Amino acid sequence: MTRIIGILIGASMLATPLAAQGPQLRPDQARFRALYQELVETDTSITTGDCTALAAKVAGHLKRAGFTDAQLTPFSVPDHPREGGLVAVLPGTDKALKPMLLLGHIDVVTAKRADWTRDPYKMVEEKGYFWGRGSADMKAMDAIWIDSLIRMKESGYKPNRTIKLALTCGEETSTAFNGAEWLSRNKPDLIAAQFALNEGGGGRTDGHGKLLIANLHVGEKLAVNYRVEATNPGGHSSAPVKDNAIYELADALAKLRDFDFPAQLSDTTRAYFAKAGAARGDDFGRAMMAFAKNPQDKQAEAVLDADKSYHSMLRTTCVATLLDGGHAENALPQRAGANVNCRIFPGTSPQQVRDRLATVIADPRMTVKLTDDRGGVVAKPPPLDPRIVAPAEKLLAKYYPGVPLVPFMSTGATDGVFLEQIGIPVYGPPGLYSDPDGNGTHGLNEHMAVKAVYTGRDYLFDLIKLYAGGAA
Repeated sequence: MTRIIGILIGASMLATPLAAQGPQLRPDQARFRALYQELVETDTSITTGDCTALAAKVAGHLKRAGFTDAQLTPFSVPDHPREGGLVAVLPGTDKALKPMLLLGHIDVVTAKRADWTRDPYKMVEEKGYFWGRGSADMKAMDAIWIDSLIRMKESGYKPNRTIKLALTCGEETSTAFNGAEWLSRNKPDLIAAQFALNEGGGGRTDGHGKLLIANLHVGEKLAVNYRVEATNPGGHSSAPVKDNAIYELADALAKLRDFDFPAQLSDTTRAYFAKAGAARGDDFGRAMMAFAKNPQDKQAEAVLDADKSYHSMLRTTCVATLLDGGHAENALPQRAGANVNCRIFPGTSPQQVRDRLATVIADPRMTVKLTDDRGGVVAKPPPLDPRIVAPAEKLLAKYYPGVPLVPFMSTGATDGVFLEQIGIPVYGPPGLYSDPDGNGTHGLNEHMAVKAVYTGRDYLFDLIKLYAGGAA
């Protein structure tokens, strides 16, 4: 789920009217806003969009800023010509330092215009928010990454550590060409890095604009899909029997509904519950701290399980998301199936979860098959590296005084899992943030706080420079 300064970045961007923005923007902010708007207004959904076209626009901006063709690598594959991406490299001066990588997916979840209050592919600034598909997930951060490289290049900044940028497609759709996976498998040297910065961090407000907690994303679950299916000889509906594929499937899904995987803690989630709990200062916060201290505390676990987000953070979760069954309205069903989407706790394999699902269902008439496992990866939590944490905390005190930085494990999934398979630890920095309602991400009327975008832009630009070192 954001930058710029200097010379013109292109007439197409500056032609965008900047009226009704609220306070007067600095020239660098206005230019950044135009870039952000261009990203949001370029449809990159899997149904009607074109990531390759957006990647080409970004390459053009980077070239005008001074990047050479050798420093820009567009990529795509013949079977998915509209799902391409771009890798850009700003060389560092110290060859002994491994590069850092900025990762951003440029594709978005499909939006239906009829359901939205505004055109989802037009960025509107209203009520203190930017509205539009991708405004939060994750084109604000994409714009910050692009803007930062342009500002650095134009100002003559020479980082000690090489800075790489990978803009990819396919993160939001399991059937799409996934650029991060493709790069990790086919061009690992191109994106090789000491560490990567990605989405997933940020923070949460009180719903009224006050930032309560800033998050450093350290590790994530793995999204995996299974098919649970019942088969049957079927027959005529005029002579029904209890041996019915739809009923068998319903019974199996009821068992999954009532089953909870055991609670677990990682170094990240233990730190999260301890630190975030202390920041709350209420009964819920005390339960968070108690569970971090003793994960066998069932009373504390029960309190946390009452919150759906914490229930998910504590364990692997599985939920039925799609159903199909039967072949005729006057026939007994010969087949009934369901897709079960699981979010797997780091360190657990998809096969282990499949075996547990089969055990819970405990019905030899049912099959449980792994259908999508994001390329066979297993989520690997990166370490809580003080070299990553300390600079983020230092800048947080400058931009968000008094707000604690809390390590956080995402219960969703990002493309960071593919980088971790080739030895690149991935972190989601703070800077941007969202409200308790999720800001419409993946849903209707997606939006991002204007203040979060501009402050996050400054924060993340400074953070990149702290990690990269060097001077103008």
